[in-house]
Amino acid sequence: MNPALALFSLLFAAPLLSAQTAPANRAVVAPSVVPAQSLAPAPARNFDKEVRLMFRMVACAGAEPVPTALQAVVAAHCEAFQPIINNYKTKYLPTAQTFLTSLQPKGLSETVVYPFGGGDLLSALTTYPNLREVTTLSLEHVGDPRVIDGISAKNLELGLQKVRRRVSGLLIWTESTSENMIQLEVGEIPGQLAFFLVGLAVHDQEPVGLRFFDIAPDGSVQGISAQQIEARKKNVASKLNRVWKAPSFSDAFSNSEITFRKAGDPKASLRIHRHIAADLSNVGFKKDPEVLKYLQSRGQISAMTKAASYLLWSSDFSAIRNYLLGSMDFMLSDSTGIPPQYSRAAGFDVVAYGKYTGPFLAAPSAAAKDMLDLYTAQPENVLKFRYGYPDNNHHDHLMVVRKAEKQRALTH
Repeated sequence: MNPALALFSLLFAAPLLSAQTAPANRAVVAPSVVPAQSLAPAPARNFDKEVRLMFRMVACAGAEPVPTALQAVVAAHCEAFQPIINNYKTKYLPTAQTFLTSLQPKGLSETVVYPFGGGDLLSALTTYPNLREVTTLSLEHVGDPRVIDGISAKNLELGLQKVRRRVSGLLIWTESTSENMIQLEVGEIPGQLAFFLVGLAVHDQEPVGLRFFDIAPDGSVQGISAQQIEARKKNVASKLNRVWKAPSFSDAFSNSEITFRKAGDPKASLRIHRHIAADLSNVGFKKDPEVLKYLQSRGQISAMTKAASYLLWSSDFSAIRNYLLGSMDFMLSDSTGIPPQYSRAAGFDVVAYGKYTGPFLAAPSAAAKDMLDLYTAQPENVLKFRYGYPDNNHHDHLMVVRKAEKQRALTH
């Protein structure tokens, strides 16, 4: 058996099979038919063909023709990778998605914000299958999709090996380590884009278009033209974490917008995923205030985070925490989400699922006690799957933050 597949089975098969799983043909309500607001076709240069080719090569989905010289490499990659994708789809997804959606009240915003999300479009669609627009934000830049044009068989094989190794961590462990993110900032294939495309493939979605954008001082999204890309080709994207490897591509390829739809259905409504490379600390927001303005422009949102290194516990990240508390109606997270004391002070109820005895990584002690108090004060609500980090004793857990009923009635 494929080693990664064996590990997946060991980690997930037993607990998931003991849970009440949804049938394979589970019913999921279709997303709103109201189209998401996309970039204007001009002046942004589109990379539609490149994203479709990457989708076929990396995510083993779609119908874009693969050059003859690369077909054997892609076939070998898909033979190794498809079983891991299928295991997530058949073992993790039915249980996790059915449970997560059962927690969500009617009328939630279909605009989702996922801070510290890395390349994790996969979990965004697992958590909010009906989302209309999702923004992920993290320290990682997206990367230049043009490398796929004319890539050699040797470089493609090396790139796919790296992607398979790094993306498999998300499919198996439901979270990606910083090391995975670091390694995919450089290489033969744009790592973040690879993560996005695998997420689409798992959820039976397909990319329709890809563009890159800057954020204007007022927070609006501005597409980057072909002329601008050429003018910025020597402006290498700066690393947003001092210990990480510097990206190997232009800063024009930092922020992406992918339009996507249900696979094989050209009449399906387009949905949007935007990724923004940004430092979400208070210092980062002070340096680049347009990022916060962009977030505020999204209006009322649904939120999520997981495996977020407990950054939302820190006073150094109070601005993003306050943004979430002021803009969201609902949030799902592991214990790296917003500490309960802040959520309650902002008028939210907090409900714990699973078991938690302490943080998985070093974290502020006051917030750790606050989180422990949440779990010890409530009866244990059983959780049958992992969502982000485990706790310090490898227990799976989940936190639901929702508007208190009286406040929700006043705001809707």
